[in-house]
Amino acid sequence: MDTAERPTHSREPVPDHEQKRVALSYLNEAWAEARLDGVDGDCLAQACLFTALAEFVSTYGEEAAATFTEGLANRIRNGEFSIDQLRQ
Repeated sequence: MDTAERPTHSREPVPDHEQKRVALSYLNEAWAEARLDGVDGDCLAQACLFTALAEFVSTYGEEAAATFTEGLANRIRNGEFSIDQLRQ
């Protein structure tokens, strides 16, 4: 099949919420694999936080990343990151 006969697929931009869902799925899978390999959950959490914050700094700069993280304490206290252990 030559180039003229190949179907072309224009790639639609993936909505932000869908990208976040897919990213979370990848991270959950990697997390589960690491736990199966014996990596401590606290070590994983710290490594993930470091990687995430380094990405924020790289993308937005130190000041913007610092401003973003200032609001995390209240979000944590408000339960935004708590996972219900008993989902029914």
